Order: sequence, then C-alpha cells, then structure tokens
Amino acid sequence: MTSNKLRLAAKCNIDSIVDGPGLRIVVWTQGCPHHCPFCHNPQTHDFHQGFEEDVQTIKDLIDQTKLQSGITFSGGEPFEQPLPLIEIAKYAKSKKMNVWAYTGYLFEELLKDENKKKLLECVDVLVDGRFVNDQKHHALRFKGSLNQRIIDVSKTLKENKIILSCYDEENQKLKL
Repeated sequence: MTSNKLRLAAKCNIDSIVDGPGLRIVVWTQGCPHHCPFCHNPQTHDFHQGFEEDVQTIKDLIDQTKLQSGITFSGGEPFEQPLPLIEIAKYAKSKKMNVWAYTGYLFEELLKDENKKKLLECVDVLVDGRFVNDQKHHALRFKGSLNQRIIDVSKTLKENKIILSCYDEENQKLKL
C-alpha cells in the first residue's frame, strides 16, 4: 500500500453524528489486528478485504462537503495505515476541520512507532483502547466501553500525561 492509497471497508460516511461532535465525515479503514470479541465492525478485521481508494478522492470529498465540522478515522484499525491518513488529516485541518480517531491501541503504544506517532500528532481527539463487551454501556458518549479513553491529544502531548477530553469527563460523571 502506498501513501496515496488507502484500504477502506466501506465508502466514507459524510453525515455521521455519533463518531465525534457535530456533523462528520467518517473514513472506515479495513484491517485490524485486535479482533476484539463482540466488535461492532468485525467485517473490517481482514486486511485483504475492502477496496483501495485514492487519498485524493477523500480530499475531494472533504472539498465537496459544506456543513461537516470534522473527520473521524475508524475501522478496522486506522493506525495500521498511518501514511495516507496523515495526508488526509493534514488536509482536513487545512480546511478547519477537527480530526478524531478510534483505535484499539493505547495512546502509549502509538508513541512507540514513528509513523503511528506522526498520525497521532495530526489527531485532535483519540478514543483509545480495545472494546471490552463486559464494560459496554449504551449511555457512554463517543465510546463503546468504560475502559476506553477519549483523549485530548494536543494537551496530552504538551503535558506528557494523559489528559481526557471534555467528552470523557462527561462520561465519568455518569452513574453506571
């Protein structure tokens, strides 16, 4: 896979309201090494399924949208394809969009790989951690299980400690 191609599980969703705040574009990456039991998207696990898409096609989609305030990388495991997503994230930011990513990796694990870290540095908010069905709760906002964290990436990198996003602070107040 070259940096100008991306393996997707489905066409991008351009009107999501559940994958981060506001109206969002969602990029559904194909391929995931985690295989979390009861995964919401098990069809995205196989790295050989899905289809290739040009990065430029996604940039064009960003240009065509009007009301979207952000873009979300989900999957599958987005951090398995960091190079094309870095290019998309930078382009989205140039269009004043915020960037969210969902990952089964922990924030700390992403720092250990140079390309994953570079993608992380392009993300505003990261939802990290594997989905754990026994910790699932439908009242949670923007995450599937209690163990997952919604991290403010820029503050975390600046302060060198995990800083939760205001969205996860709301989740912490729930009496579950």
